[in-house]
Amino acid sequence: MDSFHEQRVCIKFCHKLGKSASETLEMLQQAYGDDAMGRSATFEWYSRFKNGRMSIEDDERSGRPCSSNTAENVERVRVAVHEDRRRTINDISDIVGISFGSCQKILTDDLKMRRIAAKFVPRLLFEEQKQHRFLVCQELKDLALTDPTFISKVVTGDESWVYGYDPETKQQSSQWKSPHSPRPKKARQVRSDIKSMLICFFDQEGIVHKEFVPPGQTVNADYYISVLRRLRENVRRKRPTKWHNNNWVLHHDNAPAHTSFKVQHFLTNNNMNVVPHPPYSPDLSPCDFFLFPKLKMKLKGRRFPTVAEIQAESQVVLDTVKKDDFQECFQSWQRRWNRCIDSLGDYFEGDGIM
Repeated sequence: MDSFHEQRVCIKFCHKLGKSASETLEMLQQAYGDDAMGRSATFEWYSRFKNGRMSIEDDERSGRPCSSNTAENVERVRVAVHEDRRRTINDISDIVGISFGSCQKILTDDLKMRRIAAKFVPRLLFEEQKQHRFLVCQELKDLALTDPTFISKVVTGDESWVYGYDPETKQQSSQWKSPHSPRPKKARQVRSDIKSMLICFFDQEGIVHKEFVPPGQTVNADYYISVLRRLRENVRRKRPTKWHNNNWVLHHDNAPAHTSFKVQHFLTNNNMNVVPHPPYSPDLSPCDFFLFPKLKMKLKGRRFPTVAEIQAESQVVLDTVKKDDFQECFQSWQRRWNRCIDSLGDYFEGDGIM
């Protein structure tokens, strides 16, 4: 006997004991917890037993075949959906003139559709921006094809805030529960005001340079130039082959500090070649789709009361990233070029690496 049949027996028993419908509902909720029947269903079955019903089984149905699932109605439902994809099943069933159940069956079984929430993207791209993304990815793909060592030359970097407290994701806060235990609760949390900005550069072998921006310091052109000087020194020390052969290229995004005239002048004077990157494209930036999410996921839900503790724990997490992880990141970057090209420059579903 399943749970709902059991509860119908209980409702019938409570009615015979002289309990009211409200008292019966309260007892069901106490006994079955989250699996208890809803208020309307409980009152409906209580009313049935009160009116002399003896069986706890559902009423027999006529078995009359559905006449709404016709080719004409399927086409009308399809048209109604394509006119406005936000329409609910109730809206569509009213427009087409069929029942809710028939409309739902047509949507799921015949049209193979399901309702999903809209995906957040950095920006709604214009056609020119999509075209730019397409061309940049095609250029990068051509460079990798003509020069098999191209990926190994890239040193990519960016900056991002690391917070003293960053709320857990829904998945991280989920927990196991038994059928009769109450649903777990958590208070709404926001990011803390205590934070530190991390600047990090890495290649296929691992992290080349990282530093935390001093509190109160803005990452402007002058400061970014000083960061690039320190990056060059670390390339010289940690990647001597790349340094002596000048066999490395820089990849960063289009932040104002990165594209300023002063920075461009510095890059030119130091013979630093830069890999192109399209605007509004964190999905094509290895720091944004790999390193920073990997770092922040380990820190979510944990509290660090001082900037020094934020920086120390960030260092610990960064030290756990393996060389294989960095190599997989650059492979994912190449796959993302192809995904962007296939989508004609539009945003695409992620590659799965986090």
